[in-house]
Amino acid sequence: MTYNPEYFNFKSKKLIPIDEFIDTVLYKPNVGYYTKKIPFGSRGDFVTAPTISNLFSEIITIWVVSAWEKLGKPKNFNFVELGPGDGSLTKVFVDTIKKFPDLNSSINIYLYEKSELLKNVQKKKLKRSKVKWIGNFDKIRKGPVIFFGNEFFDAIPIKQFLLEKKSIFEKCYSIDPVSGLDEAYQKASEEDVKKIKTFKVLKGLKFIEFPKLGFLELNKIVKKINNLSGGILLIDYGYLNVVNRSTLQAVMKNKKMNMGHLFKNLGRADITSLVNFSLLKEYFLKNKLKVKKIVSQKFFLEKMGIIERAKVLKKNMTFEQRDYMTSTLMRLLHKELMGDLFKVIFAFKSKNNNFLGFK
Repeated sequence: MTYNPEYFNFKSKKLIPIDEFIDTVLYKPNVGYYTKKIPFGSRGDFVTAPTISNLFSEIITIWVVSAWEKLGKPKNFNFVELGPGDGSLTKVFVDTIKKFPDLNSSINIYLYEKSELLKNVQKKKLKRSKVKWIGNFDKIRKGPVIFFGNEFFDAIPIKQFLLEKKSIFEKCYSIDPVSGLDEAYQKASEEDVKKIKTFKVLKGLKFIEFPKLGFLELNKIVKKINNLSGGILLIDYGYLNVVNRSTLQAVMKNKKMNMGHLFKNLGRADITSLVNFSLLKEYFLKNKLKVKKIVSQKFFLEKMGIIERAKVLKKNMTFEQRDYMTSTLMRLLHKELMGDLFKVIFAFKSKNNNFLGFK
């Protein structure tokens, strides 16, 4: 597909904020990336932990079981997967929960999905299960709630700003059918400047990435947690220490693409950014939630017993199956692969602070 302004209705030469541009390219009906393409798997553009190994999904399920226990084994309990992808994690979740009858009879399982295409994929995989799809959280009215998102937050478009001579300018794109994408800056709105200045972790940065749309999503989630108790567990690739540069990246056919090549592949490539976990932590604390120590995916999965579980399963496997499990475990846990790049954060409201996986 070559670029055509009609696909996305971008007006030539108009300055478009980065988040508005990405949101349109990813989610515009019929032409946006997530509305017309199945992105997951070796034949797609990227793989996620639930599509790499069922063990990951099983461990997350066990963690949710433990969280239910820490919350007092409530008779009415809610679990919401945010951006559930192709439904792989939820499929394992539903099957595993059946082994815990008390929880299985108490739990309401919801999937929060924006893409109609992916909803259809999930419904095929999860037919005849007790799962419900929601577009908001209004139906969750009683009982604690646990929200879970794996690579959810990175997919929400971010804003980018440049600090120059004590003024803040917002990064935008101008679009031309011939020359392509050109970077440009315009003075940031007073509203955005005011919000940015409330976060200590952003002070002193010359280049700022700010998840305005992400925080709008989290506002709804945090409100529900504060009203009902529970928490939100997020796993994503990101960083803790200051990153004074753009972390935007485009991915196509399991390879990172130069952002300069994006123009010719609008709607055919995924666009994400690294998650600033220190900023996330500060946001949750500002919103009156407690936050466990942020840990790596490797730390979390190992603390939750993924290696021991793999050893048990390997006893009844063929050589090829054992070899495959070893390679997938390495991908999830190796420090130079997903192990350290992916971080885990849990923000919660509960009298019990002793949630598993963080110490």
